[in-house]
Amino acid sequence: MEDKICREEGENFQKLVDIVAKLRKECPWDREQTNQSIKNNLIEEAYELLEAIEENNDEAMIEELGDVLLQVVFHSKIKKDEGAFDINDVIKHLIEKLIRRHPHVFGEEKARSAEEVLKQWHKIKQKEKEGKSILDGIPKRMPALIRAVKVQDRMKKVGFDWTKLEQVLDKIQEEIEEFKQAKSKDELKHELGDILIAVTNLGRLTGIDPEEALHEAIDRTIRRFQYIEEKAEKENKKLEEMSLDEMDRIWEEAKSKGL
Repeated sequence: MEDKICREEGENFQKLVDIVAKLRKECPWDREQTNQSIKNNLIEEAYELLEAIEENNDEAMIEELGDVLLQVVFHSKIKKDEGAFDINDVIKHLIEKLIRRHPHVFGEEKARSAEEVLKQWHKIKQKEKEGKSILDGIPKRMPALIRAVKVQDRMKKVGFDWTKLEQVLDKIQEEIEEFKQAKSKDELKHELGDILIAVTNLGRLTGIDPEEALHEAIDRTIRRFQYIEEKAEKENKKLEEMSLDEMDRIWEEAKSKGL
């Protein structure tokens, strides 16, 4: 039974590869694309998959996982057309890495808990990147809050970290004061960045994912503003005709309702 499933999976994957090859050959749009021209599609598809996962929507996950897989195959096909590498090189590299980083499964090492596995994984990964900065390998295009947490976590591993919550709160206040004293737009931008870094540290130290916290805050903002829109519609008013105080009052009303 397992052999049949594996064979079917292999056939379906090969069919996908063949379809992408046909599109690259016969579709004018697909033929013109480069890794650069479609790079943002991968980010968009990854976020759509993330949303499907968060909503625990299996049907949407099937669709979005397929879209992400298409991006992997498409990018690989473009590189194959350039004579650089193909999807088999990608798969072989991944297989080698998975085997290398799981010696407790494919070798003689022992790991009895998820924590031990994680420590082993990071140890092996660090050895692979020996001689490089511990901050290497963090993608520059990663969402800024997530990237900040990753940088801070890496520095924490060698002891460069806050030890008390009060220290971070003091740092945030210090950065706010520096922001107040900034004169130019460049200085304001610099200090705002420092404030955000300090706030990210606050989330990390309290065990709160700042990216998730911000997403939830944005969702609350949307719900409360939509409540203002609904109120305005019921009263036959245009938002532009409402005073800030009036909108503020309705905002607080939405907040009191738990929106």
